[in-house]
Amino acid sequence: MSESKNQKRRRVVVTGGPGGGKTTAVDFFRREIGEQIVIVPEAATMIFSGGFPREAEEHARMAAQKAVYHVQRNLEDVQAALYPERVLLCDRGTVDGAVYWPGVPEGFFEALETSLKAELERYDAVIFFESAAVGGMGIEGGNPIRSETMDEAVDLNSRLRLIWAQHPNFMVVKHDPSFFKKIGRGLDALSETIRKLSP
Repeated sequence: MSESKNQKRRRVVVTGGPGGGKTTAVDFFRREIGEQIVIVPEAATMIFSGGFPREAEEHARMAAQKAVYHVQRNLEDVQAALYPERVLLCDRGTVDGAVYWPGVPEGFFEALETSLKAELERYDAVIFFESAAVGGMGIEGGNPIRSETMDEAVDLNSRLRLIWAQHPNFMVVKHDPSFFKKIGRGLDALSETIRKLSP
């Protein structure tokens, strides 16, 4: 499905390492802003909580990430079609799968017949929530499908940040021992980004 220039220029990704607070921030922001935005929920959570196998075997991981990628793209397309006047606020984006892919990230883009450049260009801005694991804090939370250890969370945080930082409009919400302060900074970043994208 082809995208209009307007749709393409009104997408914001909220991503980050496990336990970063991104989903909480997105939910708070939706409650505050309302009809100015529309949320694109996290595809991986939908897929795995719906019963899709989550296995360590290499080909199973590849199949899972391909499924997540296609669901993510189609969720974005559905919301863009239903709410063309709103900014899409995406809980993760299509680039995330490259970090969860077994092997090098380039293999992910090749398997999906796309490129990092093409996927980054889908979005206008990226707001990255640093994992609490970076500060040595636990990442337990409300997501029942989260299975990463602290070390794995730190590693994922680093690799996700590295790949998303190649977007020209990339900003980081750093870890803070105070979750409330961190969420406050994240909401400020979201507000400013949405303000710039709104007509």
